[in-house]
Amino acid sequence: MKFPKDLLGIKDLSADQINEILKTAGIMKEIIVKNNKKTPHLQGKTVITLFYENSTRTRLSFELASKYLSANAANVAVASSSVAKGESLIDTARTIDMMGNDALVIRHQSAGAPHLVAANVNASVINAGDGMNEHPTQALLDAYTMIEKKGKLEGLKVAIVGDVLHSRVARSNIYLLNKFGAEVTLCAPSTLLPVEIERLNVKAYTDVEKAIKGADVVMGLRMQLERQKKGLFPSIDEYSDLFGVNEERIKLAKEDAIILHPGPVNRGVEITSGIYGHERSFIDEQVLNGVAVRMAILYLLTRKGQGEDK
Repeated sequence: MKFPKDLLGIKDLSADQINEILKTAGIMKEIIVKNNKKTPHLQGKTVITLFYENSTRTRLSFELASKYLSANAANVAVASSSVAKGESLIDTARTIDMMGNDALVIRHQSAGAPHLVAANVNASVINAGDGMNEHPTQALLDAYTMIEKKGKLEGLKVAIVGDVLHSRVARSNIYLLNKFGAEVTLCAPSTLLPVEIERLNVKAYTDVEKAIKGADVVMGLRMQLERQKKGLFPSIDEYSDLFGVNEERIKLAKEDAIILHPGPVNRGVEITSGIYGHERSFIDEQVLNGVAVRMAILYLLTRKGQGEDK
């Protein structure tokens, strides 16, 4: 199957391409769980991570994915790079490109930044999160985890609870789940629901118990505490009381419902410690699956003859 040069968003992927990524991720996960986490799939390739926003899970998982596939991996420390001297995003990307780079993984605070970079470099560009737009690799690893635990996406009721307004994770998950016939319900205070909610083909609630009831998957979203100063909800304690996923509320979901969260988790805010450690919580396994999915993406985008002409 032919893949494009870049992975910029779930919107740009077909269902068949998503299935190919998830199928390949299953093979990559087998590599990770073995004692010898090293294959020659990307030997001779170079992968650079360029993060303008803080990250632990995503950046590290891309770096490990690169190394497990035998690629040369490097990270640009933006704070101490020429960016701090005023170098533009495009000039930074072109400089990296001229060093013989094969894949550039970028996270940026501005929506559309990876698209701008992709149009100006020869390397494959992977969107690791752009503003409040998309976070495609997170949605892919979430989908992989759902299929691994539930066997399918079609027909699943997925409740996404938290700061939907600012969440690129929510948007990418909505786009992906809609492609596969899942039912998506969103829950947040009215001030944290996007104005375009009616166009997203989802059900929206401001009552967390109604949103969770009968769900196959309950996904918490990080409450972006830095937004609190803008008065979007009265207080952290009140948010937790009204919208937090706890041990009582999870009983409203199906008995075999699974619990997910993209991390990092604000314990006691969007979910309790009891929910994090629940027997049906796969939050930690999502981290492992993230490495497998990113290995699959790097392989599929950069293997010879697979991408578009560069």
